[in-house]
Amino acid sequence: FKLSTMDKVGNRLNKLQAHLGSESELLVAPNNTSAVAVEATPGSIWNGVPQAPPDPILGVSEAFKADKDGSKMNLGVGAYRTEEGKPLVLNSVRAAERQMVADMSLNKEYLGIGGNPNFCKLSRELILGADCAAVREGRVSTVQSLSGTGALRIAAEFLGTFYKGAAVYLPNPTWGNHKKIFPNGGVAVKSYRYYNPATRGLDFQGLCEDLCAAPAGSIILLHACAHNPTGVDPTHEQWAEILKVVKAKQLLPLFDSAYQGFASGDLDRDAQAVRMFVNAGLEVIICQSYAKNMGLYGERIGALSFVVADAGVAKKVYSQMQQVIRPMYSNPPMHGAAIVERILSNKENYEAWKLEVKGMADRIISMRTALHSALQKLGTPGNWDHILNQIGMFTFTGLNSAQVTNMTKKHHVYMTQDGRISMAGVTAAKAQYLAAAIDDSVRNC
Repeated sequence: FKLSTMDKVGNRLNKLQAHLGSESELLVAPNNTSAVAVEATPGSIWNGVPQAPPDPILGVSEAFKADKDGSKMNLGVGAYRTEEGKPLVLNSVRAAERQMVADMSLNKEYLGIGGNPNFCKLSRELILGADCAAVREGRVSTVQSLSGTGALRIAAEFLGTFYKGAAVYLPNPTWGNHKKIFPNGGVAVKSYRYYNPATRGLDFQGLCEDLCAAPAGSIILLHACAHNPTGVDPTHEQWAEILKVVKAKQLLPLFDSAYQGFASGDLDRDAQAVRMFVNAGLEVIICQSYAKNMGLYGERIGALSFVVADAGVAKKVYSQMQQVIRPMYSNPPMHGAAIVERILSNKENYEAWKLEVKGMADRIISMRTALHSALQKLGTPGNWDHILNQIGMFTFTGLNSAQVTNMTKKHHVYMTQDGRISMAGVTAAKAQYLAAAIDDSVRNC
Protein backbone atom coordinates (compact mmCIF):
# COMPACT_ATOMS: atom_id res chain seq x y z
CA PHE A 1 0.00 0.00 0.00
CA LYS A 2 1.03 3.60 -0.40
CA LEU A 3 1.74 5.69 2.71
CA SER A 4 0.23 9.15 2.91
CA THR A 5 2.52 12.16 3.18
CA MET A 6 1.66 12.60 6.86
CA ASP A 7 2.34 8.91 7.54
CA LYS A 8 5.79 9.32 6.07
CA VAL A 9 6.41 12.42 8.17
CA GLY A 10 5.13 10.64 11.27
CA ASN A 11 7.42 7.66 10.74
CA ARG A 12 10.42 9.90 10.26
CA LEU A 13 9.67 11.93 13.38
CA ASN A 14 9.20 8.81 15.49
CA LYS A 15 12.56 7.51 14.29
CA LEU A 16 13.96 10.84 15.47
CA GLN A 17 12.21 10.31 18.82
CA ALA A 18 13.80 6.90 19.19
CA HIS A 19 17.19 8.43 18.45
CA LEU A 20 16.69 11.20 21.03
CA GLY A 21 15.50 8.82 23.76
CA SER A 22 12.43 8.38 25.93
CA GLU A 23 12.42 11.89 27.41
CA SER A 24 10.55 13.24 24.37
CA GLU A 25 6.85 12.48 24.03
CA LEU A 26 5.34 11.03 20.87
CA LEU A 27 5.79 13.58 18.10
CA VAL A 28 3.34 12.33 15.45
CA ALA A 29 1.11 9.26 15.68
CA PRO A 30 1.46 6.88 12.75
CA ASN A 31 -1.46 6.82 10.36
CA ASN A 32 -2.74 10.01 11.96
CA THR A 33 -2.92 13.30 10.17
CA SER A 34 -3.06 15.26 13.45
CA ALA A 35 0.16 16.33 15.15
CA VAL A 36 0.49 15.45 18.84
CA ALA A 37 1.77 18.07 21.33
CA VAL A 38 5.55 18.39 20.95
CA GLU A 39 7.89 18.75 23.90
CA ALA A 40 10.92 21.01 23.24
CA THR A 41 14.17 19.12 23.05
CA PRO A 42 16.38 19.92 26.05
CA GLY A 43 19.12 22.50 25.41
CA SER A 44 20.94 23.29 22.20
CA ILE A 45 22.74 21.00 19.81
CA TRP A 46 25.72 23.29 20.49
CA ASN A 47 25.80 22.62 24.25
CA GLY A 48 29.08 20.78 23.86
CA VAL A 49 30.86 23.77 22.35
CA PRO A 50 33.39 25.00 24.94
CA GLN A 51 33.65 28.68 25.85
CA ALA A 52 36.69 30.17 24.10
CA PRO A 53 39.10 32.25 26.18
CA PRO A 54 39.11 36.00 25.51
CA ASP A 55 41.59 37.24 22.93
CA PRO A 56 44.72 38.33 24.85
CA ILE A 57 44.81 41.70 23.07
CA LEU A 58 41.17 42.49 22.31
CA GLY A 59 40.27 41.27 25.79
CA VAL A 60 42.48 44.02 27.22
CA SER A 61 40.45 46.61 25.33
CA GLU A 62 37.18 45.19 26.65
CA ALA A 63 38.46 45.37 30.21
CA PHE A 64 39.64 48.93 29.60
CA LYS A 65 36.21 49.98 28.35
CA ALA A 66 34.55 48.55 31.46
CA ASP A 67 36.90 50.48 33.80
CA LYS A 68 35.35 53.76 34.99
CA ASP A 69 38.54 55.22 36.48
CA GLY A 70 39.45 58.58 34.95
CA SER A 71 43.19 57.90 34.92
CA LYS A 72 42.99 54.66 32.95
CA MET A 73 45.31 54.01 29.98
CA ASN A 74 44.91 51.45 27.20
CA LEU A 75 48.37 50.38 26.05
CA GLY A 76 47.29 46.97 24.81
CA VAL A 77 45.82 47.59 21.38
CA GLY A 78 48.15 48.26 18.45
CA ALA A 79 46.46 51.37 17.09
CA TYR A 80 47.82 54.89 16.80
CA ARG A 81 46.43 57.62 19.03
CA THR A 82 46.83 61.39 18.92
CA GLU A 83 48.31 63.45 21.75
CA GLU A 84 44.71 63.74 22.98
CA GLY A 85 44.38 59.96 23.02
CA LYS A 86 41.98 59.89 20.06
CA PRO A 87 41.99 57.76 16.89
CA LEU A 88 43.47 59.53 13.87
CA VAL A 89 42.20 59.62 10.30
CA LEU A 90 45.03 60.90 8.11
CA ASN A 91 44.41 64.00 6.01
CA SER A 92 45.77 62.14 3.00
CA VAL A 93 43.15 59.45 3.54
CA ARG A 94 40.37 62.04 3.77
CA ALA A 95 41.65 63.69 0.58
CA ALA A 96 41.63 60.36 -1.25
CA GLU A 97 38.09 59.65 -0.10
CA ARG A 98 36.87 63.06 -1.22
CA GLN A 99 38.35 62.38 -4.66
CA MET A 100 36.59 59.02 -4.73
CA VAL A 101 33.23 60.56 -3.85
CA ALA A 102 33.66 63.13 -6.63
CA ASP A 103 34.58 60.49 -9.22
CA MET A 104 31.29 59.52 -10.86
CA SER A 105 33.01 56.80 -12.89
CA LEU A 106 33.46 54.61 -9.80
CA ASN A 107 30.97 51.81 -9.18
CA LYS A 108 30.34 49.04 -6.66
CA GLU A 109 30.95 46.05 -8.92
CA TYR A 110 32.92 43.04 -7.68
CA LEU A 111 36.68 43.21 -7.84
CA GLY A 112 38.48 40.28 -9.42
CA ILE A 113 39.58 37.41 -7.19
CA GLY A 114 43.08 38.90 -6.87
CA GLY A 115 41.76 42.37 -6.08
CA ASN A 116 42.49 45.80 -7.54
CA PRO A 117 45.33 45.27 -10.09
CA ASN A 118 46.72 48.80 -9.79
CA PHE A 119 46.67 48.58 -6.01
CA CYS A 120 48.67 45.33 -6.27
CA LYS A 121 51.20 46.96 -8.63
CA LEU A 122 51.63 49.98 -6.35
CA SER A 123 51.97 47.77 -3.26
CA ARG A 124 54.83 45.67 -4.63
CA GLU A 125 56.57 48.81 -5.85
CA LEU A 126 56.20 50.38 -2.39
CA ILE A 127 57.87 47.50 -0.58
CA LEU A 128 60.43 46.53 -3.25
CA GLY A 129 61.05 49.83 -5.06
CA ALA A 130 59.85 50.63 -8.58
CA ASP A 131 63.37 49.98 -9.90
CA CYS A 132 63.56 46.46 -8.45
CA ALA A 133 64.66 43.96 -11.09
CA ALA A 134 62.08 41.38 -9.96
CA VAL A 135 59.31 43.96 -10.43
CA ARG A 136 60.57 45.05 -13.86
CA GLU A 137 60.91 41.45 -15.04
CA GLY A 138 57.42 40.41 -13.97
CA ARG A 139 58.67 37.98 -11.32
CA VAL A 140 56.41 39.24 -8.53
CA SER A 141 52.87 37.89 -8.10
CA THR A 142 50.65 40.07 -5.90
CA VAL A 143 47.08 39.71 -4.67
CA GLN A 144 45.03 42.03 -2.51
CA SER A 145 44.33 40.61 0.94
CA LEU A 146 42.29 41.26 4.07
CA SER A 147 45.10 43.25 5.70
CA GLY A 148 48.27 41.51 6.90
CA THR A 149 46.36 38.75 8.68
CA GLY A 150 44.61 37.81 5.45
CA ALA A 151 47.90 37.84 3.54
CA LEU A 152 49.42 35.45 6.08
CA ARG A 153 46.37 33.18 5.92
CA ILE A 154 46.48 32.94 2.11
CA ALA A 155 50.23 32.29 2.26
CA ALA A 156 49.73 29.58 4.89
CA GLU A 157 47.18 27.69 2.82
CA PHE A 158 49.29 28.07 -0.34
CA LEU A 159 52.35 26.70 1.47
CA GLY A 160 50.31 23.89 3.02
CA THR A 161 49.26 22.85 -0.48
CA PHE A 162 52.38 23.43 -2.60
CA TYR A 163 55.24 23.31 -0.07
CA LYS A 164 54.23 20.26 1.92
CA GLY A 165 56.35 19.00 4.78
CA ALA A 166 58.18 22.23 5.55
CA ALA A 167 57.64 23.86 8.94
CA VAL A 168 57.57 27.60 9.47
CA TYR A 169 60.01 28.90 12.09
CA LEU A 170 58.66 31.85 14.08
CA PRO A 171 60.75 34.20 16.22
CA ASN A 172 60.31 33.72 19.95
CA PRO A 173 58.35 35.76 20.84
CA THR A 174 56.19 36.81 17.93
CA TRP A 175 52.74 38.22 17.21
CA GLY A 176 50.31 35.77 18.82
CA ASN A 177 48.21 35.26 15.70
CA HIS A 178 51.17 33.78 13.79
CA LYS A 179 50.94 30.63 15.90
CA LYS A 180 47.29 30.12 14.94
CA ILE A 181 47.33 31.13 11.28
CA PHE A 182 49.91 28.66 9.98
CA PRO A 183 48.55 25.45 11.57
CA ASN A 184 45.09 26.39 10.26
CA GLY A 185 46.67 26.52 6.81
CA GLY A 186 48.31 23.13 7.23
CA VAL A 187 51.83 24.32 8.11
CA ALA A 188 53.59 23.09 11.24
CA VAL A 189 55.05 25.74 13.53
CA LYS A 190 58.45 25.78 15.22
CA SER A 191 60.45 28.63 16.75
CA TYR A 192 63.87 30.22 16.75
CA ARG A 193 65.47 32.32 19.45
CA TYR A 194 65.04 36.06 18.98
CA TYR A 195 64.69 38.07 22.19
CA ASN A 196 67.17 38.06 25.07
CA PRO A 197 65.34 38.97 28.32
CA ALA A 198 68.64 39.63 30.09
CA THR A 199 69.64 42.42 27.68
CA ARG A 200 66.11 43.22 26.48
CA GLY A 201 67.64 43.13 23.04
CA LEU A 202 68.27 40.73 20.18
CA ASP A 203 69.65 37.24 20.85
CA PHE A 204 71.60 37.36 17.60
CA GLN A 205 73.81 34.37 18.37
CA GLY A 206 70.83 32.21 19.34
CA LEU A 207 68.96 33.35 16.22
CA CYS A 208 71.79 32.37 13.90
CA GLU A 209 72.36 29.03 15.66
CA ASP A 210 68.70 28.09 15.37
CA LEU A 211 68.46 29.05 11.70
CA CYS A 212 71.60 27.03 10.99
CA ALA A 213 70.02 24.05 12.74
CA ALA A 214 66.75 24.29 10.78
CA PRO A 215 66.31 21.70 7.99
CA ALA A 216 67.06 22.93 4.49
CA GLY A 217 63.98 24.35 2.82
CA SER A 218 62.32 25.43 6.06
CA ILE A 219 60.20 28.59 6.03
CA ILE A 220 61.57 31.43 8.16
CA LEU A 221 59.16 34.16 9.21
CA LEU A 222 60.93 37.50 9.61
CA HIS A 223 59.44 40.79 10.81
CA ALA A 224 60.46 43.33 8.15
CA CYS A 225 60.81 46.09 10.77
CA ALA A 226 59.43 47.11 14.19
CA HIS A 227 59.27 43.56 15.55
CA ASN A 228 56.01 42.83 17.36
CA PRO A 229 55.95 42.49 20.35
CA THR A 230 59.53 43.40 21.30
CA GLY A 231 60.38 46.44 19.17
CA VAL A 232 63.83 44.86 18.72
CA ASP A 233 65.19 44.82 15.15
CA PRO A 234 68.47 43.49 13.75
CA THR A 235 70.99 46.09 12.59
CA HIS A 236 71.80 46.41 8.90
CA GLU A 237 74.96 44.36 9.47
CA GLN A 238 73.01 41.68 11.35
CA TRP A 239 70.47 41.45 8.52
CA ALA A 240 73.37 40.81 6.13
CA GLU A 241 74.53 37.93 8.34
CA ILE A 242 70.99 36.50 8.56
CA LEU A 243 70.84 36.64 4.76
CA LYS A 244 74.04 34.59 4.54
CA VAL A 245 72.56 31.89 6.76
CA VAL A 246 69.27 31.83 4.83
CA LYS A 247 71.12 31.43 1.53
CA ALA A 248 73.51 28.79 2.85
CA LYS A 249 70.68 26.70 4.33
CA GLN A 250 68.34 27.31 1.36
CA LEU A 251 65.62 28.57 3.67
CA LEU A 252 62.45 30.26 2.39
CA PRO A 253 62.05 33.75 3.90
CA LEU A 254 58.55 35.04 4.60
CA PHE A 255 58.47 38.71 5.58
CA ASP A 256 55.63 40.13 7.65
CA SER A 257 55.67 43.87 6.85
CA ALA A 258 53.08 45.61 9.01
CA TYR A 259 54.93 48.86 9.78
CA GLN A 260 56.67 50.19 6.67
CA GLY A 261 57.33 53.90 7.30
CA PHE A 262 55.76 53.66 10.73
CA ALA A 263 58.93 52.44 12.45
CA SER A 264 61.56 54.99 11.46
CA GLY A 265 59.44 57.47 9.51
CA ASP A 266 61.32 56.50 6.34
CA LEU A 267 59.56 54.16 3.89
CA ASP A 268 62.78 53.04 2.20
CA ARG A 269 64.69 52.44 5.42
CA ASP A 270 61.89 50.29 6.82
CA ALA A 271 61.93 48.18 3.62
CA GLN A 272 65.70 47.66 3.56
CA ALA A 273 65.69 44.09 4.92
CA VAL A 274 63.09 42.88 2.39
CA ARG A 275 64.93 44.56 -0.49
CA MET A 276 68.25 43.13 0.66
CA PHE A 277 66.92 39.58 0.42
CA VAL A 278 65.14 40.11 -2.91
CA ASN A 279 68.11 41.87 -4.50
CA ALA A 280 70.29 38.94 -3.42
CA GLY A 281 68.25 36.76 -5.78
CA LEU A 282 66.22 34.84 -3.21
CA GLU A 283 62.63 33.76 -3.71
CA VAL A 284 60.69 35.57 -1.01
CA ILE A 285 57.12 35.83 0.31
CA ILE A 286 55.93 39.26 1.54
CA CYS A 287 52.82 40.07 3.57
CA GLN A 288 51.91 43.77 3.73
CA SER A 289 49.40 45.71 5.82
CA TYR A 290 48.18 49.29 5.52
CA ALA A 291 46.49 49.27 8.93
CA LYS A 292 49.25 51.13 10.74
CA ASN A 293 51.02 53.28 8.16
CA MET A 294 47.78 54.63 6.64
CA GLY A 295 45.60 54.22 9.72
CA LEU A 296 43.24 51.96 7.74
CA TYR A 297 42.62 49.55 10.61
CA GLY A 298 38.96 48.89 9.86
CA GLU A 299 39.35 48.77 6.09
CA ARG A 300 41.27 45.46 6.31
CA ILE A 301 43.55 46.20 3.40
CA GLY A 302 46.84 44.48 2.64
CA ALA A 303 48.74 42.55 -0.02
CA LEU A 304 50.51 39.23 -0.48
CA SER A 305 53.43 38.97 -2.89
CA PHE A 306 55.52 36.02 -4.05
CA VAL A 307 58.88 36.97 -5.54
CA VAL A 308 59.97 34.08 -7.75
CA ALA A 309 62.79 33.26 -10.13
CA ASP A 310 60.82 33.22 -13.38
CA ALA A 311 57.96 35.30 -14.86
CA GLY A 312 56.24 32.14 -16.07
CA VAL A 313 56.27 30.71 -12.56
CA ALA A 314 54.88 34.00 -11.25
CA LYS A 315 51.78 33.56 -13.42
CA LYS A 316 51.21 30.04 -12.14
CA VAL A 317 51.64 31.15 -8.52
CA TYR A 318 49.13 33.97 -9.11
CA SER A 319 46.60 31.50 -10.53
CA GLN A 320 46.91 29.27 -7.46
CA MET A 321 46.64 32.19 -5.02
CA GLN A 322 43.32 32.91 -6.70
CA GLN A 323 42.31 29.30 -6.13
CA VAL A 324 42.99 29.75 -2.41
CA ILE A 325 41.02 33.01 -2.23
CA ARG A 326 37.94 31.98 -4.24
CA PRO A 327 36.46 29.47 -1.74
CA MET A 328 37.72 31.48 1.24
CA TYR A 329 35.99 34.83 0.61
CA SER A 330 35.50 34.96 -3.17
CA ASN A 331 37.06 38.37 -3.73
CA PRO A 332 38.22 41.31 -1.58
CA PRO A 333 36.42 44.58 -0.74
CA MET A 334 37.23 47.59 -2.87
CA HIS A 335 37.10 50.66 -0.61
CA GLY A 336 40.39 50.28 1.27
CA ALA A 337 42.26 49.35 -1.90
CA ALA A 338 40.85 52.41 -3.66
CA ILE A 339 42.09 54.67 -0.84
CA VAL A 340 45.60 53.20 -1.01
CA GLU A 341 45.57 53.43 -4.79
CA ARG A 342 44.61 57.13 -4.69
CA ILE A 343 47.39 57.88 -2.20
CA LEU A 344 50.19 55.94 -3.87
CA SER A 345 49.34 57.01 -7.43
CA ASN A 346 48.72 60.72 -6.79
CA LYS A 347 51.90 62.73 -6.18
CA GLU A 348 50.21 65.33 -3.94
CA ASN A 349 48.48 62.67 -1.84
CA TYR A 350 51.65 60.58 -1.67
CA GLU A 351 53.85 63.44 -0.45
CA ALA A 352 51.24 64.43 2.14
CA TRP A 353 51.02 60.82 3.34
CA LYS A 354 54.81 60.51 3.71
CA LEU A 355 54.81 63.58 5.98
CA GLU A 356 51.98 62.17 8.07
CA VAL A 357 53.68 58.78 8.42
CA LYS A 358 56.84 60.51 9.59
CA GLY A 359 54.79 62.61 12.01
CA MET A 360 53.29 59.49 13.59
CA ALA A 361 56.68 57.79 13.84
CA ASP A 362 58.28 60.92 15.33
CA ARG A 363 55.55 61.25 17.98
CA ILE A 364 56.09 57.64 19.07
CA ILE A 365 59.85 58.21 19.24
CA SER A 366 59.26 61.32 21.36
CA MET A 367 57.07 59.28 23.74
CA ARG A 368 59.93 56.83 24.18
CA THR A 369 62.16 59.72 25.20
CA ALA A 370 59.52 61.14 27.56
CA LEU A 371 58.92 57.81 29.31
CA HIS A 372 62.62 57.05 29.61
CA SER A 373 63.31 60.50 31.09
CA ALA A 374 60.48 60.13 33.60
CA LEU A 375 61.80 56.76 34.78
CA GLN A 376 65.31 58.21 35.09
CA LYS A 377 64.00 61.05 37.27
CA LEU A 378 62.19 58.60 39.52
CA GLY A 379 65.32 56.47 39.84
CA THR A 380 63.32 53.36 38.90
CA PRO A 381 65.47 50.28 39.58
CA GLY A 382 67.02 48.70 36.51
CA ASN A 383 68.27 49.86 33.14
CA TRP A 384 65.56 51.34 30.94
CA ASP A 385 67.64 52.19 27.87
CA HIS A 386 65.79 49.50 25.92
CA ILE A 387 62.83 51.88 25.73
CA LEU A 388 65.00 54.16 23.57
CA ASN A 389 66.71 51.36 21.66
CA GLN A 390 63.57 49.52 20.61
CA ILE A 391 61.65 50.80 17.59
CA GLY A 392 58.12 51.07 16.29
CA MET A 393 54.74 50.90 17.94
CA PHE A 394 55.60 48.54 20.79
CA THR A 395 57.99 48.36 23.72
CA PHE A 396 58.72 45.14 25.56
CA THR A 397 59.01 46.65 29.03
CA GLY A 398 60.45 43.61 30.79
CA LEU A 399 57.71 43.75 33.44
CA ASN A 400 56.76 40.33 34.78
CA SER A 401 53.23 38.96 35.17
CA ALA A 402 52.81 40.13 38.78
CA GLN A 403 54.01 43.62 37.86
CA VAL A 404 51.62 43.77 34.89
CA THR A 405 48.75 42.76 37.17
CA ASN A 406 49.67 45.56 39.57
CA MET A 407 49.81 48.03 36.67
CA THR A 408 46.23 47.15 35.79
CA LYS A 409 44.58 46.58 39.16
CA LYS A 410 46.19 49.45 41.04
CA HIS A 411 47.02 51.99 38.35
CA HIS A 412 44.42 51.17 35.67
CA VAL A 413 47.11 50.79 33.00
CA TYR A 414 45.97 48.09 30.57
CA MET A 415 48.58 46.06 28.69
CA THR A 416 49.21 42.50 27.54
CA GLN A 417 50.38 40.04 30.17
CA ASP A 418 53.81 39.65 28.55
CA GLY A 419 54.70 43.25 29.45
CA ARG A 420 54.23 44.73 25.98
CA ILE A 421 52.95 48.29 25.78
CA SER A 422 51.86 50.29 22.76
CA MET A 423 53.90 53.48 22.68
CA ALA A 424 51.26 54.92 20.35
CA GLY A 425 48.91 55.01 23.33
CA VAL A 426 51.29 57.09 25.47
CA THR A 427 50.83 60.86 25.54
CA ALA A 428 52.99 63.65 26.93
CA ALA A 429 50.34 64.34 29.53
CA LYS A 430 50.35 60.71 30.75
CA ALA A 431 54.03 59.78 30.43
CA GLN A 432 54.77 60.77 34.03
CA TYR A 433 51.75 58.82 35.31
CA LEU A 434 52.86 55.74 33.37
CA ALA A 435 56.41 56.03 34.69
CA ALA A 436 55.12 56.27 38.27
CA ALA A 437 52.99 53.14 37.74
CA ILE A 438 56.00 51.24 36.38
CA ASP A 439 58.17 52.50 39.25
CA ASP A 440 55.66 51.32 41.85
CA SER A 441 55.25 47.94 40.17
CA VAL A 442 58.99 47.33 39.90
CA ARG A 443 59.67 48.32 43.51
CA ASN A 444 56.76 46.50 45.12
CA CYS A 445 55.95 43.43 43.03
